[in-house]
Amino acid sequence: MTDFLLRLFVKDYRNTKDTKVRTCYGKLSGIVGIICNAVLFLGKLAAGSLSRSVSITADAFNNLSDASSSIISLFGFRLSERPPDKEHPYGHGRYEYISGLVVAALVMAIGVELFKSSFDKILHPSEVNFSITAMAVLAVSVLIKVWMMFFNRKLGNKINSQTLLATSADSRNDVISTCSVLIASAVSHFSGIELDGYAGLAVAIFIIINGYGLIKDTIDPILGHAPDPEYVKNIYNRIMSYPGVIGMHDLIVHDYGPGRQFASVHIEMDADKNPIESHDIIDNIEKDFWESDSLNLIIHYDPIVTTDPEANAFREWLPEHIKEIHPELSAHDIRMVKGLSHTNVIFDCVMPYDLNITEAELKKEISEMIKERFPNYWCVITIDKNYSLPK
Repeated sequence: MTDFLLRLFVKDYRNTKDTKVRTCYGKLSGIVGIICNAVLFLGKLAAGSLSRSVSITADAFNNLSDASSSIISLFGFRLSERPPDKEHPYGHGRYEYISGLVVAALVMAIGVELFKSSFDKILHPSEVNFSITAMAVLAVSVLIKVWMMFFNRKLGNKINSQTLLATSADSRNDVISTCSVLIASAVSHFSGIELDGYAGLAVAIFIIINGYGLIKDTIDPILGHAPDPEYVKNIYNRIMSYPGVIGMHDLIVHDYGPGRQFASVHIEMDADKNPIESHDIIDNIEKDFWESDSLNLIIHYDPIVTTDPEANAFREWLPEHIKEIHPELSAHDIRMVKGLSHTNVIFDCVMPYDLNITEAELKKEISEMIKERFPNYWCVITIDKNYSLPK
């Protein structure tokens, strides 16, 4: 069914890297969500009124909030489609993240409201009228929500959308809440024990917990979370595969919305190599990443002297032994300036965030380690931060 809808409503639906195709995916999800949730709201509202069940009525308004969430998602995808302008030169892709955050906040709000109404039902219980019609409405609702869960999950995975994955998770929560209401109604009818309020309370707690998780997942890209280690590894392996590239470091990835990534990186190349040739290689790397991944990659060229045996030996020794201080330490841009009485070794050191010493203490420890092995080496160290997860 999902593939049929994609073929029917999304032109060139396999080209998920195209921002227009992404927007069409979001629009399709939004329209389907609005229609399905509106129908479920009306059906459950009628069932809740007939049976005088607070949990069924609360579940109905949960579907109404889902319809509102779908409208918000629809607007989020539509706004993210807007091209870059003078005020927003990187585009409007983060509107999609913001809409996902609003959806997650609505999930939390519904959970809190359901908690309050269910707790009130526990304090002031009232008889629930068992109705076959109401139970049938709930059963059909479960089937529809299961389909919506898989529908949005498939769409979300295809275009890597946290908004659609959050919508899928919300549908899963609805399945669990409706099943709880259905079971509680049946048990109450056959046992005479009133469970309506307790069922609503359990569902509310579950929704609140999952809402918190959704908020965390959607707020991370807005704050600027570290890129996926596999993504970093892929960039590293591809850059290192080009001829003339000796090493790379200082990779920084900026996320301005799905399909709108920018990155910068330093690559080391032989200083004796023709600079025109090195520049041509760099241009090819940037062009290849743009064409294959839509990644706007900016490369800084670091020339490395490879004809000095002493510098080459130290360049091999340092990265290996610096890990004795901490396994995640690394060094790059290693250079030597030789004088009459001593040699200055100049390099950058990437310091992990969880290292419980100051930059000054780290510099001192590295310098002492090098001095012990090379007494005439004086260290000039610049401390960097690791903006991408380790390879």
